[in-house]
Amino acid sequence: MTDDVVLLAVPVIRQEFHWDCGLACSKMVLKYLQSIDDDQFQRVCWELKLTESVWTIDLAYLMSHVGIRHCFCTQTLGVDKGFRNQAFYKKHFDTEEDRVNDLFLKAESKGVVVKKCSVSMQEIQSHLQQGHVAIVLVNAVVLCCELCSAPVKYCCFLPVGQKCFCRKPEYQGHFVVVCGFNRTSDSIYYNNPAYSDRVCCTSIGNFEEARRSYGTDEDILLIYKDH
Repeated sequence: MTDDVVLLAVPVIRQEFHWDCGLACSKMVLKYLQSIDDDQFQRVCWELKLTESVWTIDLAYLMSHVGIRHCFCTQTLGVDKGFRNQAFYKKHFDTEEDRVNDLFLKAESKGVVVKKCSVSMQEIQSHLQQGHVAIVLVNAVVLCCELCSAPVKYCCFLPVGQKCFCRKPEYQGHFVVVCGFNRTSDSIYYNNPAYSDRVCCTSIGNFEEARRSYGTDEDILLIYKDH
């Protein structure tokens, strides 16, 4: 680590299904913090009733549940009703809207820290420099790794062996763990749970576009090493 280059040793863990990228990211972070083992993680997911629709607020509850200091920053305190018309959200929207809004309402009483704000790239870099990490919601259609030989197709989030014949969507929500940066090359390092064998890298411009796409609400879960 230098002032210009930070790359934290966050383990890369691959997601098992098309829907559990957020849980895979949480597991990476907790292993980095050496907090809980796999059995304890499964128990926490069961206790929080995490199903096939995992929102950023669910991940904030998960961190709170295991006593990890965190701050969930977002543009919308609750569900953006405009997402109802997006193909990505349509399937679960009606059943999830009340559940997610309820989680936001009860957050403070449950020790879950939520703020309505934007987080700048400078703030993310400062956070990383202190050895802290972040889980970021991005548009996977936009995010493009400079190190991977082929762009990640959104269908890679389907279960292994299942073919995808869909047209390219406008938005595909996906969680990644931001684990470093290089000021000299204007790059961001991140762990993509679609892979298990690499740290990905993209330009700050591409990363900013992916995390600020409509559909993300600019959700970022800042996680701190010190409890």
